[in-house]
Amino acid sequence: MTLPTNEIKMCSNRLIRRAAAVVPLLLILGGMIAKTQPAPLPERAAKIVDYHIKVKLDPKKRQLHGNQRLIWRNTSTDTVGDLWFHLYLNAFKDRRSTFFKESGGQLRGDFWIPGAAGHIEILSIKSANGHDLKPGMSFESPDDGNPDDQTVCRVELAEPLKPGESVDLRIEFLARLPEVFARTGYSGDFYMVGQWFPKIGVYEPAGMRGRKAGGWNCHQFHAHSEFYANFGKYRVEINAPKRFVLGATGELRETRDLPDGTRTHVFEQEDVHDFAWTADPDYVVVKRRFVAEREVSEREYAELSQLLGRPVDQLRLSDVEINLLIQPDHTFFAERYAEATRLTLKWFGLWYGRYPYRTITLVDPGATGAGGMEYPTLFTGGTHALLAYWPLTGFRYFDMVAVHEAGHQWWHGMVANNEFEEAWLDEGINSYSTGRVIELAFGKRATIADMPGFKLGEVDMIRAENGPNMKFDRIIQPSWTYLSDYGFYAYTKPELALFTLENLLGEKTMARIMRTFHERWRFGHPGTADFIAVANEVSGQDLNWFFNSVFHGTDVLDYEVSEISATRVSEREDRGPKSDRNSSNGQQRPTTPRKSADFSNEFVVRRLGEVVFPVEVQAVFEDGKQVRQTWDGKERWKKFSSRGPSRIVRAEVDPDRKVLLDVDWSNNSRLVTPDPRAARRLAGGFLFWVESALSFVFLMAGI
Repeated sequence: MTLPTNEIKMCSNRLIRRAAAVVPLLLILGGMIAKTQPAPLPERAAKIVDYHIKVKLDPKKRQLHGNQRLIWRNTSTDTVGDLWFHLYLNAFKDRRSTFFKESGGQLRGDFWIPGAAGHIEILSIKSANGHDLKPGMSFESPDDGNPDDQTVCRVELAEPLKPGESVDLRIEFLARLPEVFARTGYSGDFYMVGQWFPKIGVYEPAGMRGRKAGGWNCHQFHAHSEFYANFGKYRVEINAPKRFVLGATGELRETRDLPDGTRTHVFEQEDVHDFAWTADPDYVVVKRRFVAEREVSEREYAELSQLLGRPVDQLRLSDVEINLLIQPDHTFFAERYAEATRLTLKWFGLWYGRYPYRTITLVDPGATGAGGMEYPTLFTGGTHALLAYWPLTGFRYFDMVAVHEAGHQWWHGMVANNEFEEAWLDEGINSYSTGRVIELAFGKRATIADMPGFKLGEVDMIRAENGPNMKFDRIIQPSWTYLSDYGFYAYTKPELALFTLENLLGEKTMARIMRTFHERWRFGHPGTADFIAVANEVSGQDLNWFFNSVFHGTDVLDYEVSEISATRVSEREDRGPKSDRNSSNGQQRPTTPRKSADFSNEFVVRRLGEVVFPVEVQAVFEDGKQVRQTWDGKERWKKFSSRGPSRIVRAEVDPDRKVLLDVDWSNNSRLVTPDPRAARRLAGGFLFWVESALSFVFLMAGI
């Protein structure tokens, strides 16, 4: 702090000494205030890679011929002697790939077709000075040692790269797309082109995500894993016959028509970690716009400012161009797709941070295998023409899928965890975020389906996947190591866990945890330890007990009321007032003694699973009185006893159903006297649900 010269001259020496003493204090206080204020959102990613790709689509051969310039910067303090690349399309090359062995040749109901297999071949790889690096190329299988898997390759450099140095490569490649399978490929004239080019892995220095020593993180393509890459800049020139309508990651910069009847489309985008594109001559292009001023009111900004503890200026959203590429028989769904995208841009933007790109593109795919997938600024939905007809218009699963895939722009588009190793950090967090959005949009009871006689909420759907036997894998483990249900442990259990944590900590604390985590790791690569550190910091609590048991452990959470009794222990006369006045003659007369009893009331709550969690316990008495208390849940069981003039009729653990992780809510309560009507209602409701669900499945299967 420097005082103006004219003011210094006017001050006495005494005032100057006082000012000099105050300055350090102000600087200290200013530093403390700065530390407590939330940091603004990062505007840009660290630039590690640049891709300039020119690719030509040959629809007759189903091939891509590409020339790629790659600049990779060594931002570590290590000297790096080799480069590792993903060659994802080789997962679909033959039956010997790791992907095929793990998946059995099928994924999401689609099956591998030998005659329409896919692959990618590096024709040449040279440094900018013309040095041929292909002789030093080898296939690697770091995860399973499969010598026949060719989804990862290693390229030895002519000279090691010192810290801060860059390598400039020229790569020519030829790729054959598979018939649509596992997100990428063709179906007729429809093309979804994902994971299609030689893509460099991530060099992780020591300390990054807990790594002991520096090295390449470049996993094989597995049946259930997705992707992990550094942020950078992409400029991609796509040449295809003019009849094709294209969409891609980023902004369309220009188009050039060529004499051979083809057209080149040039797309650019910075601060992304992947690039995908699509082509189909039948796409119906629908353009909409997210206008922040129209979508978000000042009242909503003020409410979110209070909830998140952020100034309104840090919450303001940007306008975004929405591009919809719709199949001709799905145009009915265009506005629903647009609305799902708007909901995501609004609520994910307000909760976590504004969408930083100018465009977002939704692809309505021409094949089911390409549906439900995300790439930076581009994602795929999926629906069926039958859902345009009443009463199936109330089936909202495809709306939920659109929100979920758009939500991946935040998790894992901007907060780019390693999906191979810790898939929950995007799939689980994104599922939780999606659930919150669709509950806001459609209400809690009918987020998935709202049809005559049949409603299905998000919580009902995800809780139906949980159960006492879901305890053989952990949330946090490499995606190719799951014994059973990868989807449950990567998507559903983390969603249940985060909703349960929110109910424990409160909406405000949880909202601030999520906001802080996104702010801190936007354009970064966090691990689970980073999320836990933010949760502990923002909540002011040590939550390791929760994460250790739920995320690192395998067992389940289950509390039950196992016993309940009410025993008459004494009887007494209660005379009430000494006398009562006869209303007819004004004479007082003695009251008739009333007999009353005391009851000994007891019930037992047991912990059936290994996961410990604090729970509320409630007793309901015959006179209508309700008594609640909190039990830490640490012991295997606890007996609750009371004595009083009213008989206990019901005991319940977690009466407000806050603990979504509890695998069995049916054992959470017990009556002193069983009520057969409740069982009949439960059975009737269950049978109706089964009948409705089967009817819908058979209807869809018969299309």
